Amino acid sequence: MTITPAPFDAKRHWESIYERKGPQEVSWYQAIPGVSLSLLEEYQVPKQASLIDVGGGDSLLVDHLLGRGYGNITVLDISGGALRKARKRLGARAQEVRWIEDDATSFVTDALFDVWHDRAVFHFLTTDDAVTSYLLRVAEYLRPGGLLILGTFSENGPEQCSGIAVKRYSEAEMVARLQRICSRIKCFTTDHVTPFNTVQNFLFCAFRKNP
Repeated sequence: MTITPAPFDAKRHWESIYERKGPQEVSWYQAIPGVSLSLLEEYQVPKQASLIDVGGGDSLLVDHLLGRGYGNITVLDISGGALRKARKRLGARAQEVRWIEDDATSFVTDALFDVWHDRAVFHFLTTDDAVTSYLLRVAEYLRPGGLLILGTFSENGPEQCSGIAVKRYSEAEMVARLQRICSRIKCFTTDHVTPFNTVQNFLFCAFRKNP
């Protein structure tokens, strides 16, 4: 008898991760998300810009954005548990943020964004269908001329994260994926040191949404 494995349940997986682990027990933890913040500074993103952090979970990026005076922030994550942790941490300031509990490949919104930031989702999309669905949302919800900041595992990054396979990217692959929607500004690699003192090599790319 052949046993067919159950399909992967992304929501269940990430809810379990955030239920079992604290902020500094996950590899992606950053006390200061320096690369993301420096790119916002480099491209002079105004404080009134509409920003979405895709896969933001309980990342501290939203804290730093609020601290720098950004006032139109959305955090999207598939895990309600992660978002509850972030809201609890922020206290009263959580009311200044729009929170969306949904899948980045299928969410629907009536908002348009000036900045789309993702350091957490894209490399977990390992099928063409998932990537296509994600990019359809970038095409629809990022304003023309808007800034896309995309961080993924590089060719030298890990092959798995949080117990599941990831897709690693070269600069050429990343640009090819986005070229119908956005124009490349620049790409570079950088090392992220995890709370466990392991090193993960990331590829960061900044794109400008085509008119």
